Amino acid sequence: MADDLNVRPLRARSITAALGVYLFSLSLWMGGLIVLGAIVAPTVFRIVPAPSSADAMTIVFRKFDAVAISCALVCLFAEAVMAWRGGKATRLDLVRSVTLVVASACAITVGAWLSPAIQALHRSGAIRSFGPDGTALERLHRIAESTAKAELFFLAAVLVLTLLRARRPT
Repeated sequence: MADDLNVRPLRARSITAALGVYLFSLSLWMGGLIVLGAIVAPTVFRIVPAPSSADAMTIVFRKFDAVAISCALVCLFAEAVMAWRGGKATRLDLVRSVTLVVASACAITVGAWLSPAIQALHRSGAIRSFGPDGTALERLHRIAESTAKAELFFLAAVLVLTLLRARRPT
């Protein structure tokens, strides 16, 4: 019985720490997507002439891909800690976990496939919608935009589900 009393505060602290790390990483990831998609990319492409705008944004997107994938890994680790230390899982826990995996898959898809492919086409001189390479660039760009929007949708769902988890007693 005394051991159980000592384990409960430790379990509660580990859940609280995992939730804090989870929410910080989730906020960084979501905030970065929003800032890049709503502010940085439109501004750079409107103000900086091509191809310098594409050169700049390729660098920015590739750096953010590393941030997004790192945040995904941190969130997945925090999710694992919460599953391990959090007691019996609920349906919301399962939905949150699956939703996080889907958002992480989106980030990895963009970072490991779409961004490098877009960068390679851009470096080879492709111009969106001109010629076969430009058509491929346009297609990949649309897929990347759709994937990022889906990623943001899933991240918003993860945030809500994580906040609901934070309200539950440990």
